[in-house]
Amino acid sequence: MPETKHSRLSPLNQRRLKLFRANRRGYISFWLFLSLFLLSLFAELIANDRPIIASYKGEILLPIINEYPEEKFGGFLAITDFRDPFIQEEIAKNGWMIWPLIRYDYRSVNNELPSPAPSRPAFMMSREQACNAYPKGVDDINCVAGNMNWLGTDDQGRDVVARVIFGFRISILFGLALTILSSMIGVVAGAVQGYFGGWTDLLFQRFIEIWTSIPTLYLLIILAAFLVPSFWLLLAIMLLFSWTALVGVVRAEFLRGRNFEYVRAARALGLSDSKIMFKHLLPNAMVATLTFMPFITSGSITTLTALDFLGFGLPPGSASLGELLAQGKNNLQAPWLGITGFVIVSIMLTLLVFIGEAVRDAFDPRKTFK
Repeated sequence: MPETKHSRLSPLNQRRLKLFRANRRGYISFWLFLSLFLLSLFAELIANDRPIIASYKGEILLPIINEYPEEKFGGFLAITDFRDPFIQEEIAKNGWMIWPLIRYDYRSVNNELPSPAPSRPAFMMSREQACNAYPKGVDDINCVAGNMNWLGTDDQGRDVVARVIFGFRISILFGLALTILSSMIGVVAGAVQGYFGGWTDLLFQRFIEIWTSIPTLYLLIILAAFLVPSFWLLLAIMLLFSWTALVGVVRAEFLRGRNFEYVRAARALGLSDSKIMFKHLLPNAMVATLTFMPFITSGSITTLTALDFLGFGLPPGSASLGELLAQGKNNLQAPWLGITGFVIVSIMLTLLVFIGEAVRDAFDPRKTFK
């Protein structure tokens, strides 16, 4: 019988995979979340105010990667604005351009809005209004979808769809990075506590109790007042407090397993403590750890969204779902801003929770060994 992809897994892992797939809600959520995340990784190819590729007088250009001076196309500015009708007409006469699906970057400001920003979504207008409302280039004789703000603009005239795509990517990358780094630190800390026990465990527990009593959100707000916020600074500050999430789970597994017969036998054979901890005991602790990771990711994303909503998160101008929610609060006359931010955050967190439930079922000993 030919070996299949799943037959390479151990019988236990095959059983876990089967349980994960049996949870239809979590399994579908996993693939949907993975698809959205992979699409967001190529956000520049989906939403950009520069063509993906262009040809001008026989020369192939990559505006999505390189900056070109406007004098190359007969202008005088240092950087070419490819949305300028003059530039579009010049390139159309001497070549061609391939645009992304959405012709706006998350920083692009639409200066030709039909109404003061925030302007309403294009789908709320008639086709005639939508076609006449947005700027047209040479190739836009008929209404081109990429020129429209399908979910409207924010109060600075920036396209909401583009900011949602880029904001989704930043939120997921931040949540995954924080989850991985905090899990690594938490697993090591919990392993040391649980394996050595005694005074090591006692002193470490008292330290964690004091550390977790510090109000994290208030501290972040205070630090944001003194330091210029950035992606990596926020990640470092939140990492200082998020690593404690898994310590208790890993510590309990190591306390339970350190007196097992195979661990005593390993000590008798002269194996080092580090080898016993990370080669023999850690695989048992990882089962409980993996079930918590999707929930830690959703919590990290929620914290970043809350900080951006309060104005203490990513630098101003960054694509942020929390900032979009804040704009919805400040512009009640433009309900599409708040509704869009709420729907995107809700979908993101719901998918992560469903994935977490499926992972929990897959690693549940009562179902795995039934």
